[in-house]
Amino acid sequence: MPSSQRTFVTAVQKYCAENGIAVETRSEGWLMVMRKGSRRHLAYGYDVGLNSAVTHRIANDKAATAELLEMNGIACVPHAFFPGPALSGYVPATGTWDAMLGLLRQNPDGIVVKPNEGTSGNLVFKVFDRPALERAVGEAFSLNLNLAISPYLEIKNEVRVILVDDLPVIVYGKSRPSITGDGVHSILQLALAAMPTQRLSAILPRMVGDLDSATLDTVLPSGRHHILNWRHNLDAGAEPVLLPQGAVRERCVELAIKAAKSIDLRFGSIDVVQVDNSWRILEINSGVVMEALGRTHPDLVYAAYAAALDKVFG
Repeated sequence: MPSSQRTFVTAVQKYCAENGIAVETRSEGWLMVMRKGSRRHLAYGYDVGLNSAVTHRIANDKAATAELLEMNGIACVPHAFFPGPALSGYVPATGTWDAMLGLLRQNPDGIVVKPNEGTSGNLVFKVFDRPALERAVGEAFSLNLNLAISPYLEIKNEVRVILVDDLPVIVYGKSRPSITGDGVHSILQLALAAMPTQRLSAILPRMVGDLDSATLDTVLPSGRHHILNWRHNLDAGAEPVLLPQGAVRERCVELAIKAAKSIDLRFGSIDVVQVDNSWRILEINSGVVMEALGRTHPDLVYAAYAAALDKVFG
């Protein structure tokens, strides 16, 4: 999809048309210039410009976000920061490899290696041993200046809370693709049969990359449920499911508001995860991406962007 046709661009253009605001769309949709009378306002990427530059940078930095959350006593998934070779001037004299190996030893269930900045689950690796760590670090540093390492956790549920100031405008869970064994067909065969074509294009590359051929050929006992992807990313095939009113929604919103206040975030999305029976913050995003949600709930997505723009122009 061309950048100029993104849900974000369409929403901003619609808002401006409805509110008498002139808008120019430049740089293939990544830069939008809004004018109302003598006032000019800019939007870039998925950022409507409601947050400060410092808040935006912190939210884009997984390790810095985790440190601020810990300082404020907010339960979160820890992320350790590691600069890459291109930032050799900032690497400790002892290097970083021993510290990475130390985290691997301290987490027998594995670690997750990912770019310290970025979204969508790209270049995110689950690592259990030293060779896998070497591959993951090499690939991450090939395209990124730094990376973050967190412990691998068995996440039961992941919920995204989209806030405008303290108002939760959208709250949804991320339902990962799954199959149920029939005692006859393999995991791969069941996945191919069960998933719509448009979802397979997102699911298969991650699934094949994570599982060896023996696992893909495994025939599950009848009735056994199997998750096809350990990641909860929508770009990896998970589906958004709006969360109904109730205790879970209230807890996730409460935690998300605390997290947003800790970095002075006014508009953003906060990912809250359930590990065992407790909830904690996974990460915060100041650029609100709702392309997948927009395919099923376009009116809700527009209302969220409009609420943020009301704050800008209100």
